Amino acid sequence: MKTYHLIEVRQVEYLDGYKLKLLFDNGDKKVVDLEKELFGEVFEPLKDLALFRQVAVDPEIGTIRWPNNADFAADTLYDIGVDFKQS
Repeated sequence: MKTYHLIEVRQVEYLDGYKLKLLFDNGDKKVVDLEKELFGEVFEPLKDLALFRQVAVDPEIGTIRWPNNADFAADTLYDIGVDFKQS
């Protein structure tokens, strides 16, 4: 029987604009740009950068969350993220 591991976010760092650097529990680091994802009742308030920068990891759900309880599934973040290349 095949077992599946649900990916989780371990760390988040605000970069600029609507970009975040995420560290996943498999060791991968990715940059996600959420600017085009901020639509709908829950996500619209995050267009305010002061609120967007308040992002934090919620270890209970294994992903990022904002004070207004908006969150994105970790696997979605992983899929839309671009591998982080340290320069």
